[in-house]
Amino acid sequence: MKLDVRHIAKLANLPLSQEEEKKLEKQLTETLTYVEILQGVNTDKIQPTAHVTGLENVVRQDKTDESLTQKQALSNTQNLHNGFFTVNAILEND
Repeated sequence: MKLDVRHIAKLANLPLSQEEEKKLEKQLTETLTYVEILQGVNTDKIQPTAHVTGLENVVRQDKTDESLTQKQALSNTQNLHNGFFTVNAILEND
């Protein structure tokens, strides 16, 4: 199978040297050959799966604890306006 790596690189906006083109052509050909082999595998009786490790996500219940009051949270600030922190602007108007 002959691939036009230069055309593929152009579509992907990737500047490649001739050496890189040769290397990627070989790698892409190998990958596509492997995919062709996989397409020949009979998977009719195989159940779809998202992963094969058997691991499950372990989560805990969310628990709420007491938190600071607004007065406590704002007690150490010097820049306050209507019960909120104030900060300097980080965006500039153009």
